[in-house]
Amino acid sequence: MTPAAVAGAAGTVAGETVAGTEATERTTGERMPLAAHAREARTRLTRATAALAIAVVLGFVASDGILDVLRAPIDQLAESRAASLNFDSVTGAFDLRIRIAVVAGAALSSPVWLYEILAYLAPGLTRREKRYTFGFVFAALPLFAAGCLTGVVLFPHMVELLAGFASAEDSSILQASYYVDFVIRIVLCTGIAFVLPVLLVALNFAGILPARAIAHRWRIIVVVIVLFSALATPAADVLSMFFVAIPVTALFGGALGIAFLRDRRAARAASASL
Repeated sequence: MTPAAVAGAAGTVAGETVAGTEATERTTGERMPLAAHAREARTRLTRATAALAIAVVLGFVASDGILDVLRAPIDQLAESRAASLNFDSVTGAFDLRIRIAVVAGAALSSPVWLYEILAYLAPGLTRREKRYTFGFVFAALPLFAAGCLTGVVLFPHMVELLAGFASAEDSSILQASYYVDFVIRIVLCTGIAFVLPVLLVALNFAGILPARAIAHRWRIIVVVIVLFSALATPAADVLSMFFVAIPVTALFGGALGIAFLRDRRAARAASASL
């Protein structure tokens, strides 16, 4: 056997070994019996549900303080005109506290149920998939929290600006459920907007979206960011829209830079293997 043939056979064996290792890593979770999968899912679901229930109870206890924070712009508005929150049913106040408790409970218990979801999925992933999955999740969480914090900072200014279009002789009687939904939408939309660049990086690392394709459509992406910011903030409040659009655009630029670095490294690795 010639040296070239020996090298080729060794490369084939090495490739089969690597492929076998990847297959073994991928099928580790699949070898678990279906009943064991069901038991593990039930256990993790029970833990996540218990954590959510405890957090909802804590959120209900803290609902008075949360509602005070949400009501602060209305109290400030009441200094110059008649303004108050309105409950349109006998159970309206209780229903609102339940809604606040559920949202607060989901936020407080998110580390637990996110961990349970990732821990259940991790055995079925390869080492590389685990690294990417956990990396993207841990990158998305602080960005989502920063976006939500931005929404919390912005919403009082939005309420003040939008309610200011009414004359001083008018009364601003706001339906409580609609008002709380308005605030929650602002907070969640700004949180999601901050996470969108991480999605672009994830698609790039998965080989679905090359950096050149992202750069080629940068104008469309900027327009989408501005439109998303306009939907997340009142159309009349242009300054608040830019407070959301500018950080998200900067994050998009960072995501594009990471995608270019990843594509360049992949191209070098491909050329070196030839």
